[in-house]
Amino acid sequence: MRKNMLKSLGLIAIGAMAATGGWHALSVATAAGSSTYRQLNLFGDVFDRIRADYVEAPDEEKLVEAAVNGMLASLDPHSSYMSPKRFKDMREQTRGEFGGLGIEVTMADGVIKVVTPIDDTPAAKAGVMSNDLITHLDGEKVRGMTLSQAVDKMRGKVNTPLVLTIVRKGKKAPIEITIVRDIIRVKSVKSSKEGDIGYVRITTFSEQTQDGLNKALKKLKEQNGDKLKGYIVDLRNNPGGLLDQAISVSDTFLERGEIVSTRGRNASETQRWAARKGDLTDGKPIVVLINGGSASASEIVAGALRDHKRATILGTRSFGKGSVQSIIPLAGQGAIRLTTARYYTPSGTSIQAKGIVPDVKIEQELPDDLKVLVKNQKTGEASLRGHLQNEGKKGKKKEESGSSAYVPRDRKKDKQFHAAVALLHGKDVKTVIEESKIPIKKAVEAVQPKADEKEKAGTN
Repeated sequence: MRKNMLKSLGLIAIGAMAATGGWHALSVATAAGSSTYRQLNLFGDVFDRIRADYVEAPDEEKLVEAAVNGMLASLDPHSSYMSPKRFKDMREQTRGEFGGLGIEVTMADGVIKVVTPIDDTPAAKAGVMSNDLITHLDGEKVRGMTLSQAVDKMRGKVNTPLVLTIVRKGKKAPIEITIVRDIIRVKSVKSSKEGDIGYVRITTFSEQTQDGLNKALKKLKEQNGDKLKGYIVDLRNNPGGLLDQAISVSDTFLERGEIVSTRGRNASETQRWAARKGDLTDGKPIVVLINGGSASASEIVAGALRDHKRATILGTRSFGKGSVQSIIPLAGQGAIRLTTARYYTPSGTSIQAKGIVPDVKIEQELPDDLKVLVKNQKTGEASLRGHLQNEGKKGKKKEESGSSAYVPRDRKKDKQFHAAVALLHGKDVKTVIEESKIPIKKAVEAVQPKADEKEKAGTN
């Protein structure tokens, strides 16, 4: 019936176009439509054949999901289908809050290891401690579960209980702790005073980020008055998040000017965002830290502050994800994540599959065990199969993005942090690193842009 309807509409169009001499355009459109529906018929034929003849009765819902996801995945690495559950998880992640216990965990030897309990959460109040090993959840063995399966089981409706069986060093027998789930708010912004420097770490761009940044800056000002020399904004290993939060965070440090623009397939879809008056750091010097794990929204912030000469960018080349994904709900059937635009820094530069090259390049010294793992390993957007090409690089120089994403746990060994402090104190970066007795195999490289250059673990 659908074919007949389309055919009838086609005949009406033919009569109209014949009168205006549009035969060629019509024949192309008709051929394209016919080809599309032949392919859809092919999908239907294959689906029916699988249902009828596959060796075991297939899960038809999974077949359709796999087909839809395959179609989206063929576009680029960031377009995908989200099942209703994945869609729900994604919304919780971007909101920065969910029903759970309040512990950061990892998998170790087949059981769940507690990295740390989050302050003022049910887990912390119940006495869960770092390095506790969780062997059972409500009596069910954790061994055999994946980390995501265990996290899903620990999350749940607020005010519902969960019994953890824990093996703790120094205790002869396992202990059981009953915890009642509550709303857990993940802090995406952490701050501290490092001497006369204000340090702000942004781990992700969720709905909580701008509020967290405002509170962090207010606290640093109240504690230190006007004594701060400047600020370090640490975006290392920040994978990105919400576009509006990246714009808002950039605006926090700017008085005026464009922050970012996005361009879709059609010129009419171009959008631009500009800063409003009001720099919450009162114009103090800023150093932004980036590395190969800084992607998307992180790169928007770094690009905006660098193009407006508001901050010095220090570290290593960023990931290079310069595309925007729209989340499109599918009426109770989950949602699709679809790449709908590229974004551009204020200078009009796309960092897609290119990344942001820091003003001051400093590489961390990798531990010996990591050197073996990352040897010859390609990183960044440019290494992803099927990635969108950088428009300015088509047919030209080979694309390159990404770098090491290693950050030492021990602040004393963090060369990039020490270099940022040195810059804010007006000292020579290389000298300070050498005086701190941090091994340095590669010379510190200052990247000076040309003046006329046009391109500028789970929580539950």
